[in-house]
Amino acid sequence: MKRNSIFTGVCFMLAIGMVGMFSSCASTAKKKDNFSLAQLIPLFTAENIPENGPGEDLDMGGFAFKPSDRPDAQDNTLPGGGLSRHSMLYIGEGCNRIFLVDQGKVVWKYDTGNGWELDDLWMLKNGDILFTRMAWAAKITPDKREVWRYDCKEGEEIHTIQPIGDDEAIMLINAFPARIWRFNHKTGETIWEKEIDFNVNSTHVQSRRMRFTKDNTLLLCYLGENKVVEYDTDWNVVRTFNVSKPWAAIRLQNGNTLITEESEKRTVEIDKNDSVVWSISLDELPEEYRLADCQSVCRLQNGNTILCSRGGGGRAQLVEVTRDKEVVWVLKDWKTLGPATSVQILDQVGYSENPGDLER
Repeated sequence: MKRNSIFTGVCFMLAIGMVGMFSSCASTAKKKDNFSLAQLIPLFTAENIPENGPGEDLDMGGFAFKPSDRPDAQDNTLPGGGLSRHSMLYIGEGCNRIFLVDQGKVVWKYDTGNGWELDDLWMLKNGDILFTRMAWAAKITPDKREVWRYDCKEGEEIHTIQPIGDDEAIMLINAFPARIWRFNHKTGETIWEKEIDFNVNSTHVQSRRMRFTKDNTLLLCYLGENKVVEYDTDWNVVRTFNVSKPWAAIRLQNGNTLITEESEKRTVEIDKNDSVVWSISLDELPEEYRLADCQSVCRLQNGNTILCSRGGGGRAQLVEVTRDKEVVWVLKDWKTLGPATSVQILDQVGYSENPGDLER
């Protein structure tokens, strides 16, 4: 891969005659009324789907999925109906299995081998799944074929990836120097690269989530520097959010920004005037529902928010709350699933390829 701090490819915005630094060279998916990724689940449950794919690594060492036999490992009396509430893709640190959940059970899985850590994933409109594994990233098909892969060089880490348009994706590679890579995930071709300076002494604390927005800006979490920076297409700073240890930041359809603060164990929604218009701390949850920590977050189209956690100490893995902070779903099922660093709820209308369709 050729490293440089300028773009190696540009797309011309013919309508206004300007160069869009983040804009996609690929055609974007057209949003269809009422389309949701849940409609693709039959691709994963068809008769031809193998139990184990040719690229699936079943030797997961200490990261193998081991269903818990503790008496308190599963609680079906909690609000929301357990696994039956949402169809979802589900991953977490400390368990290197990707789970696809539908109608209250795991209907598909993919094992990714030993080592740290599953952090980010997306289902594409054809059913392929892009995901990160810290030491590598890949794209797999519903029939468990690995069709694209990037392996980190020594000292590199990957914690975030996002599809943009039909053929492209953007990925942050933690390193010295760190770099943002826009590429074609069908051909492996580099679209552009940009080096990023992090003022920390460890690649692991540089960043977690990065998200491209519907406004052609980029939200980048500076995990070890206690800020989220939003960049425009010329790499000018649009805004800086001063928050404590931000794990994830997403731009909501209402224009606000939803940020998880790992060290503060809270999620905050900040409007365009830098005012906090909504927040929830884990200590606001009833003790029996309380998550152990605060990593990624999803805003559902009904206005509810799903909080994701590694679920340490045998606590709940996911909690869904309303705008009024009423708890409507608590998932605690260590017999079936591992930790919940990140989920993609599949019953939401929209495409992963369209930034802003899905608020995650």
